[in-house]
Amino acid sequence: MSTPVRPGAARPATRPAAPDPLAPLLDLPGVRDAADAARAGIDRLLRHRLMRNRSAEVSTESALRGARASAALEGVDVPLAGLRAGQVDDPVVQGSLRTSAALGSMVETWSRAPGQVLARLHVLAAADLADRADLGRPAPHAGPRLHGLFPLVTGDSAVPAVVLTAVVHGELAAVAPFGVADGIVARAAARLTGIARGLDPKAVSVPEVGFVELGREEYGRALAGYASGRPDGVAGWLVHCCRATEHGAAEGLAIAESLLRG
Repeated sequence: MSTPVRPGAARPATRPAAPDPLAPLLDLPGVRDAADAARAGIDRLLRHRLMRNRSAEVSTESALRGARASAALEGVDVPLAGLRAGQVDDPVVQGSLRTSAALGSMVETWSRAPGQVLARLHVLAAADLADRADLGRPAPHAGPRLHGLFPLVTGDSAVPAVVLTAVVHGELAAVAPFGVADGIVARAAARLTGIARGLDPKAVSVPEVGFVELGREEYGRALAGYASGRPDGVAGWLVHCCRATEHGAAEGLAIAESLLRG
């Protein structure tokens, strides 16, 4: 009897031609349990009754809150009310808003041509922060890591989608391929991965808010641990991302409940 796939869960690879390079990550301390808890949190959100016919409203609000939180992780924290009213013109915030608003149009391309999407994300995120000639152009130092990352994005890894999302986020944030607005690009790419791999196909959670709630300093420490390449550091980052995903699912539930109350 085949194992049923939960709604929204990533489909396992049928018969991988080679060992899954991400599979050992599940054996790192705490990762498997954290991934299961994150999946459970997202599933609770996806079962909310509003998702039957009003998920687009939740997704729109999620994109706005996610853009605000992503900018806050870059050190630019602005009131949500001001952002909603269009009263914030900070270039970091505006780049985050542009990036968040465009994600829906990039989901299918991300799984086929991630390099093309990364370039576009950087153009949107850094349009007011970098020279035009530098937009969308990764630095040479990033080449090897990006070429190692792209097959993971386009491949059929059977690890939980939240783990792949954390790897994409960690790689891009640690490597900083563009030199400007890399954090915003990394978080956008992570959200794209979660949507494309079925973690949150309706884009109704707000993982960026989860990272903010866990603390900007803790985010930096966890990312530094991942960048170190040490098993404990990588495990710490993966668990941190799973916890942020749980918080982001709770934020999505709060949005849905708020919309129900009118």
